[in-house]
Amino acid sequence: MTILVAGGGIGGLTLALSLHQIGVPVKVFESVAELKPLGVGINVLPHAVRELIELGLMDKLDASGVRTRELAYFSKHGKPIWSEPRGLDAGYKWPQFSIHRGTLQQLLLDTAVERLGRENILTSHHLTGWTETADGVRADFIDKATGKAAGTFEGAILIAADGIHSAAREKLYPNEGPPIWNGRILWRGVTPANAFLTGRTMIMAGHEILKFVCYPISKEPDANGNHLINWVAERHMPPTYQWRREDYNRTARREEFLPWFESWQFDWLDVPGLIRNCPHAYEYPLVDRDPVSQWTFGRVTLMGDAAHPMYPIGSNGASQAILDARVITREILAHGPTQAALLAYEAERRPATADLVLLNRKNGPEQVMQLVEERAPDGFEVVTDVLSQKELEDIAANYKRVAGFQVEALNAKPPIVSKNARRVGF
Repeated sequence: MTILVAGGGIGGLTLALSLHQIGVPVKVFESVAELKPLGVGINVLPHAVRELIELGLMDKLDASGVRTRELAYFSKHGKPIWSEPRGLDAGYKWPQFSIHRGTLQQLLLDTAVERLGRENILTSHHLTGWTETADGVRADFIDKATGKAAGTFEGAILIAADGIHSAAREKLYPNEGPPIWNGRILWRGVTPANAFLTGRTMIMAGHEILKFVCYPISKEPDANGNHLINWVAERHMPPTYQWRREDYNRTARREEFLPWFESWQFDWLDVPGLIRNCPHAYEYPLVDRDPVSQWTFGRVTLMGDAAHPMYPIGSNGASQAILDARVITREILAHGPTQAALLAYEAERRPATADLVLLNRKNGPEQVMQLVEERAPDGFEVVTDVLSQKELEDIAANYKRVAGFQVEALNAKPPIVSKNARRVGF
């Protein structure tokens, strides 16, 4: 029987490709009428890139993204705090990619259409409910635009990859309420601009109250010599601020946040220039949800942002959804499309992602910027006068451990699912 996947984002499409890889039939159901390459830049970490490579996507990733070379933290004055190599430059066997989120989703979608067939990726299908049958699950869908029924489909199991506003999670946890806002707002955009530092550097500057992140997401310069630079401006808002519902596609109002960054003109980066010259910026309140005690209910489970929405700190949102998809696939290889497979997946992934959600609330590796701000708000000459080398190294190492991408440990492990894996007799 077919596996039903609600949600055609990065996690859902990776799962579909993974199940197809092992010979298991799958159908993907997406709420929107047309999957468009929306959003801004993201990073895909080596442990997730490894799994995409096993799906045969290396060439497409290389053609579409930038191999991240280093991650560097700076104070609000543009002074260096900490930097470390990333991807291949850090000794991983696989690169880290900085890529437009929409480009990655489109890459996955095009590959899924090619391998699974368009008939197995259905748009305008919003999950409304399900019932378990004697040997599977029956799921009901509507077209959200019209409110009309879109059909009922039967499968062996149902996997909800339908995002932070998951319809499945809402049914499983009807009293949970909306996502939790922590008082911070993100403004995000992509601006054509000159390369900075190594040309493949991801930077973070500022502190917990006011922060700026940026990195290139195009390898080749345009006719004017510019690269596409993805950026995120962030501010912890006062208690009186009236936040608007989280939505990646809400148009930002530059006049609301540009003044806080006007003085951030470093000799290596023009922050206000990036904001001012951006063709279109988006606003997004920083939200997540509390970890829950259960994802799997009978033949239904949650994955990705439906299971563990987390702050976009440490470049982990998309990477963790990809890992979910591969672990589900591995357990279906071992147990078949059964509740046992879903429970085995949850037993591994739920504790790991719960730890990550909570660590991201403490700012993950970005703690170094806040510590510098607290100890030297007026600046410093040498960062080790403010923060010891051991503190810097311990914070970075602990985050890699929790997120599951320590260099030596990851390099020593086989992929979650081998490209040659195949389920026999299904």
